[in-house]
Amino acid sequence: MTGERSVLLAARSAVALYRLLDTLLAFSGDERLTRFFTLVPGSDFDVDTLSVIDAVRGRVLPWEEACRRTYDLVLAASPKGELDRLRGTRVLLPHGAGFNKSIPGEGRADSASGLDPRYLAPDGDGTPITLHALAHPDQVARLAAVGPEAAGRARVIGDPTLERVLASLPLRDRYRAALGTGPRTLLVLASTWGPDSLLHRRPGLPAELAAHLPYDEYQLALIVHPNERSRLGEYELTERLAPALDAGMVLTGPYEDWASVLIAADALITDHGSTALYYAAAGDRPVVRVHRGGGELIPGSPMDTLLGGIPELGDARAVREALATYRPGPGRDAARAAFDRCGEALDLLRTEVYALLGLAPPRFGAPPRLLPSPAGATRAPAAFDVHAEVSGTAILIDRRPAGLGASGHHLAVEHGAAREQLARAAGLLYRRVLPPAAVVPDAAWTASGWIRHTLSEYPGCRTAAAVLSAELCVLALRGEARARAVLVGPRSEGGRVVRADPAAALSAVHAWLSGRPGGPEDEEHLTCRIGERAFPVLVRPATDEETGRLL
Repeated sequence: MTGERSVLLAARSAVALYRLLDTLLAFSGDERLTRFFTLVPGSDFDVDTLSVIDAVRGRVLPWEEACRRTYDLVLAASPKGELDRLRGTRVLLPHGAGFNKSIPGEGRADSASGLDPRYLAPDGDGTPITLHALAHPDQVARLAAVGPEAAGRARVIGDPTLERVLASLPLRDRYRAALGTGPRTLLVLASTWGPDSLLHRRPGLPAELAAHLPYDEYQLALIVHPNERSRLGEYELTERLAPALDAGMVLTGPYEDWASVLIAADALITDHGSTALYYAAAGDRPVVRVHRGGGELIPGSPMDTLLGGIPELGDARAVREALATYRPGPGRDAARAAFDRCGEALDLLRTEVYALLGLAPPRFGAPPRLLPSPAGATRAPAAFDVHAEVSGTAILIDRRPAGLGASGHHLAVEHGAAREQLARAAGLLYRRVLPPAAVVPDAAWTASGWIRHTLSEYPGCRTAAAVLSAELCVLALRGEARARAVLVGPRSEGGRVVRADPAAALSAVHAWLSGRPGGPEDEEHLTCRIGERAFPVLVRPATDEETGRLL
């Protein structure tokens, strides 16, 4: 094809490759380009890189073959490795939000990772980087301090990854729906890699938070740096996090998912990793730190600005108090120090790289590609230690995943979703309606049939209930002939309709009936309180139609 050009993406690690994939959007739709990938050897964290390229169905060139060819453009997101062996015009992008930390054992001790002269100056007959594409004028000034010649080839083009985050802000509700967040506060933990990371300093923090925070009020998610995932492997990582994952914590995917989750988040707990800067750039929301970054954090960097102005989390039990002390300002200031030319990055990058290619950019633009919806939790708790306070007809409910903390008023277990040992110990057993595809029409339980069966099979169970919908449950107590309908009403919050998990309302009714042998004869209006929210609950005799519903 006349005018065809070749572009090589040279990545040392998965995190560098993810940055390059966001950069490639500047070339979208251009049939004049042929794109290749290669793995630059030498990183301790290269194990996942080839699998990522395979996942996007990229064409991979082995390193030695890549070094024998000549390209019209070579894109890299790390200056390390033998990039000068690659023949072609080279463009270097940062592999994170600026230059915030130094890496012990790599280059000069006083140099930020990505700015060490050892990597920026070519060896022997090597050719220098043609273009340093940076995100902020301060980064050009820092580059000039260590490599004046390199700074002369630098341009401020903004951050292509941030472009995707900002473009996707209107999808916040969609991301929260995909995560199953509902009205809960989504609290995200962000861990970089290395000995000063959150997971190294506070490995038990995710499980401690899951044990402390009420399940119906908070959802947890964890963002782990790709280097740490590469170091441990996915299996080892998930096994170490098993208590928190079993309690419903979301472990985000290493590419795109993490950014969608940041948009969906209500609050952040961070170490000195630059993920927090993307969170701050997307809105000034509460953020707390676990520490100041140890010896890795570069004084005066954007992350130093952020961490110096936000509260520090000590004991996990004080997390709500720590978040409440955050005051707007530090996040906004840090984001301004890290990112410039917001909304222009892909267009500016396209202008620069097409000039290097000697081609006119395509007539159509290069809008940022919206982030996909994140994957929700693969595990969800099905057994809860329920703490209940009954005051007249108002019942305060606080559910915690069973086994993480102290037992409460009763153990509530979803039958068919939890192990048998927990079902045998439950005071409240409930079952949700199965998806239509899982129902066998000629062998389905009715609500009343399942309740009678359960009370017979589980002698320790005092209350059995069937969750028929988000608004309607059928419940019966041991020793009572009649079943009750439990109708759970929504509440309105600024034009939004907010609903409680009907299983939480069942715990409220169970706790209320525990102190009232015989219960109400007709109907009773209760209030189920979950944190600061109050939901109306009507308890009345169930109709034949309700007790005959199929599960």
